[in-house]
Amino acid sequence: MATLSALNPTLLDLAKRLDPTLKIASIVELLNATNEVLEDMSWVEGNLLTGHRTTQRTGIPAPTWRKLYGGVQPTKSTTAQITDNTGMLEAYAEVDKALADLNGNTAEWRLSEEAPHREGMNQEIARTIFYGNEGTTPEAFTGLSPRFNSLSAANSSNIIAGGGSGTDNASIWLVVWGPSTLFGIVPKGSMAGWQVHDKGQVTIENADGLGGRMEAYRTHYRWDAGLTVRDWRYVVRIANIDKSTLTASGATGANLPDLMFQAMEQVQDLVSGRPVFYMSRALRTILRQQSAALTKTSTLTYEQLGGIPVMNFQGVPIRRVDALAADEALVS
Repeated sequence: MATLSALNPTLLDLAKRLDPTLKIASIVELLNATNEVLEDMSWVEGNLLTGHRTTQRTGIPAPTWRKLYGGVQPTKSTTAQITDNTGMLEAYAEVDKALADLNGNTAEWRLSEEAPHREGMNQEIARTIFYGNEGTTPEAFTGLSPRFNSLSAANSSNIIAGGGSGTDNASIWLVVWGPSTLFGIVPKGSMAGWQVHDKGQVTIENADGLGGRMEAYRTHYRWDAGLTVRDWRYVVRIANIDKSTLTASGATGANLPDLMFQAMEQVQDLVSGRPVFYMSRALRTILRQQSAALTKTSTLTYEQLGGIPVMNFQGVPIRRVDALAADEALVS
């Protein structure tokens, strides 16, 4: 059983958050991550209470060359339906009322607790978008990696092997977000994004594990989310990029600009939605170095988006996703 101090803030936690004037200090969030995919995704209300069902064309009727007095047999197309599920991501923040009320800093204390909870929700959703697998975590939703994880699958043409081996590989993703390509989903009748509900003062039963009660402030966080890939041709995974062999000069390891050129040619088109490249901070650094070393003219440009400079590769934005920093197994 988890100890109370591991689940709820303590006096020590409070002391660590007070500045010299005994006010709640401005906290440097060293654990925050950058997962810009959350800013790019299209979100659509699903057509099911727990997800979204997509009908895909799987076969096109073949015409017949007819000769005089010859017959033509009728033909038809074929379709298949795919159902994508959503998951419920939830968290509770609870703090002893007496602790939160110390020094009259109740609102500030609770506000300082909400920021890391929101960040935790963001990080988990971003991780699940790429690595979620209902086969191993049925409560979550299936992300992109399990859908593009075999070089012998039907969508293997959209998996480009980066030449790596072993288990310290990385991936770069080219995704074209749009209502006819792929998008995030929320259950029918629900709202997009995380929801925060201030439960106010509550009585926590068995707070000490011995049947005791405690007055506390409680906040509930919830995010219902899923992912639908309506047309896999609008996703390209550059997999098996061996991180240990990457060099700034491109002399060894993967040639990132060349692989990204291949991805842009492999994707169905770049105009049916919003195309974006996703990669980790480390790969973005190598890409910038290789782009200068391997190409006569830089393949990278910058454009202002809401006053913020955004790196582009041949006109396609490059976004940083810290969730992609994990070591990946070989895609074979």
